[in-house]
Amino acid sequence: MSDLEVIAEPGRQDIVMTRTFDAPRDVVYRAMSDPELLTRWWGLDSTTTVIDRLDLRPGGSWRFVEKDRDGQEYAFHGVVHDAREPEGFTQTFEFEGMPGHVLLERHTLEELEGRTLYTSLAVFQSVEDRDGMVASGMEDGARQSMDRLEELLRTLRTQG
Repeated sequence: MSDLEVIAEPGRQDIVMTRTFDAPRDVVYRAMSDPELLTRWWGLDSTTTVIDRLDLRPGGSWRFVEKDRDGQEYAFHGVVHDAREPEGFTQTFEFEGMPGHVLLERHTLEELEGRTLYTSLAVFQSVEDRDGMVASGMEDGARQSMDRLEELLRTLRTQG
């Protein structure tokens, strides 16, 4: 069962999201940094994700494209500021459908007796940008992705 928690306190420019995964953090980091594995969990249940690029190192960049059943594409990109395997990484995030609304994300992975506590801190340029993200259904999308990530981690554990 998911223990996803999304905290978006009124008047603040940040969202904190946490979830525990039943896998060691090196396995979780691999699932979050390997383009082949990312396509299996990132995005909505109703879309397919294509990794255009992923260079997970300081100064690197990334771009993912979600494609829906009708052929519509939704692209996201950013710049990597920090990456420390298996502790986590920091990157910018921008939806290409709304250029100029860039946020900074820090993804942290903590080992907890064979399990991993994932924490995402997203800092927005304004409260309005943050509130727009919350109103967009971000929590439901995050839940879909995190649930698929948990399923993927289950298969990786049985393979490894």
